Amino acid sequence: MDDPDREILKAKLNLDTSLISWHELQRHFAAGCVISVRTNLDLVEVALRISTDDSEKVGKWLSAGMIGKVSDEEARMWLDSKARLWAVVVKPWVLVQEPCAGSLQ
Repeated sequence: MDDPDREILKAKLNLDTSLISWHELQRHFAAGCVISVRTNLDLVEVALRISTDDSEKVGKWLSAGMIGKVSDEEARMWLDSKARLWAVVVKPWVLVQEPCAGSLQ
């Protein structure tokens, strides 16, 4: 993918990213389609790498535990706390990330 196309896709993913309650994501979690992204990564960059099939970078993040399917424990904690998470869809996945401390919620 050349740079202009990459930048257009990144801008689209950024526009498609929003805060959503965990409760609204329950059916996607039940289907096994929710990926958690650690707060030290840029959610939009992760979405871009997944959507462009950058298997090398995505594989490194998976191996390091920086991204992965949401665990039952995380899901329970987010449900109990009525969490709102940043989310973006990269079919078939929904990527979620906890807001950083002090960010708008």
